[in-house]
Amino acid sequence: QVQLVESGGGLVQAGGSLRLSCAASGRASSMNAMAWFRQAPGKEREFVGTISRTGAFTHYTDSVKGRFTISRDNAKNTVYLQMNSLKPEDTAVYYCAAGWLFTQTDEYAYWGQGTQVTVSS
Repeated sequence: QVQLVESGGGLVQAGGSLRLSCAASGRASSMNAMAWFRQAPGKEREFVGTISRTGAFTHYTDSVKGRFTISRDNAKNTVYLQMNSLKPEDTAVYYCAAGWLFTQTDEYAYWGQGTQVTVSS
């Protein structure tokens, strides 16, 4: 079993930055990939980015490339999402996920509760 707890969300002005954290416990070290997804009001959950177990590989959705960066500290069992140049359309609940597949689909076994990010214009 893996438990995931997100933190770091909040309200920020457009152009600003936030760093989300996802603290993992349990069998987190056995997970091959950690990912971030988001869900805006009235929309389906969408993939944001993913990182491999060693951090050697990352993959992002096109809308965040060059603005968001995923990293992980395996010693702390924590994954981060650094978000720069935020836009109002980035407003969403952000979810951390863990799984065995390095994928942009939602085939992740474990999910956090989410953290709200609101970007004002």
